Amino acid sequence: MSTEDRAKAAAQNVEGKSQEVAGAVTGNTEDEAAGKAKQAAANVRDGIEDAKDKIGDKAKEVGDKISDGVDRAKENLNK
Repeated sequence: MSTEDRAKAAAQNVEGKSQEVAGAVTGNTEDEAAGKAKQAAANVRDGIEDAKDKIGDKAKEVGDKISDGVDRAKENLNK
């Protein structure tokens, strides 16, 4: 839904991958684990954005159906 939130998730993922690789290269297991954690958090953030998109789509679909139903009811009353 939010391009800004998706961009933040992508940046966090890149940062996490970089930190993971740096930790692996230097043998720093804390950095490696922190990098993996950042990537996991980015995936969660991206998943939340996916859910928000799906909820928004469904809400619009329901709203459209309600509007159509109201229009049909008005037409039937005017007959």
